[in-house]
Amino acid sequence: MDELVGGIKRVTLPLPTRPGHVHAYLLRGEDGWTLVDTGLALPDTTDTVSAAAAELDAPIVRILVTHMHPDHLGGTEPAVEATGAQVLQGELDYEQTEHVWGNPDWPHRISAWFRSHGVPADVADELIEQGSVYAPFIRYHRGPELLNEGDELDGWRVLAMPGHADGHLCLVRDGELVGGDHILDRISPTVGLWPDSRPDPLGDYLESLKRTVDLGPRTVYPGHGEPIRDAAGRARELVEHHRERLAAAEAALVPQPRTGYDASFDLFGRTLTTGARRFAVAETLSHLERLRREGRAERIEDGGVVRWSR
Repeated sequence: MDELVGGIKRVTLPLPTRPGHVHAYLLRGEDGWTLVDTGLALPDTTDTVSAAAAELDAPIVRILVTHMHPDHLGGTEPAVEATGAQVLQGELDYEQTEHVWGNPDWPHRISAWFRSHGVPADVADELIEQGSVYAPFIRYHRGPELLNEGDELDGWRVLAMPGHADGHLCLVRDGELVGGDHILDRISPTVGLWPDSRPDPLGDYLESLKRTVDLGPRTVYPGHGEPIRDAAGRARELVEHHRERLAAAEAALVPQPRTGYDASFDLFGRTLTTGARRFAVAETLSHLERLRREGRAERIEDGGVVRWSR
């Protein structure tokens, strides 16, 4: 456990894939501690949370989930078993948690969706198999207390920062932002278009980054990597990064219309692992949809397959 500025504590949990770790944060309140995010439901998660709780001067009374991705949500129920804490989660985020992780038809839904964007059937099935690798390590908590923009938690204000996930929440207080995966230092958070997600995730993310610039937090405590001391500067870098990626996506749409799958090879290369290709296709689609909304691309659906042209 690391002691950070302002009494915030950080627990770093392992991940079996890159970036190899995820941070959970502990925030002191009047009646105890709030644990922000929980990692995966690994065999020792309950013991890890119990050990962290034993080092504190008060009990962990709340668990806040910033967003529904497995490395932030998966260990929620083991953390409840270790602490008896109340779980808080964004209203939209919980709705999507049930829709994805609690829905036995989801693999079929996403496989059909990948195929509609040009992914060959055998590759689509392989992508789904890779996507299910995390499934045994996701034990989310059913029936959390639901949060929305503007809610307060021990002096921390809840912010809705969609983009990386539709229902992504952050906490801000006194110039400090507990950011989940909204803004990271050395890597760009994945921003993908998925079935049944908000229609323009990259547009959402660019607006959230502009909001971060306006807020100008002194420090961001991210889900991966070290604290970010120039949050506004990093947000501007990410805006510029996506401007460049939009130009690359636009360039990929010649000389003829392309599917999102085909265009992903131009944007991300041909040497990705199967799991990484899932995210590459989703992120390519988020950029193509943003181009369409800016009047720079056209979406063409024919025979159940979607293609994009300039």
